[in-house]
Amino acid sequence: MKAESVTFKDENNIDQEFYVVEQTRVNGTNYLLVADAPEGDAEALILQDISDAGSEEAEYVLVEDDALLEALMKVFSELMEEDVEIRMS
Repeated sequence: MKAESVTFKDENNIDQEFYVVEQTRVNGTNYLLVADAPEGDAEALILQDISDAGSEEAEYVLVEDDALLEALMKVFSELMEEDVEIRMS
């Protein structure tokens, strides 16, 4: 299965392409697990949807809270069908 790619603008307004590995909803908030490569070893990030309910486009921010990151990594690890390792760097 081909991973869906999404493009985000970084803090310098430069397009960054990521691949959606998994998505989930926790306590009414959507989260994406994205990677900088479609397969193999890749840098992964967890993004939180902060867009308004009526918004046509989703707006995501990087999850930086360590406790939330750890909890979300457990959720994503359980959702993944493959044997993958998710580590905090």
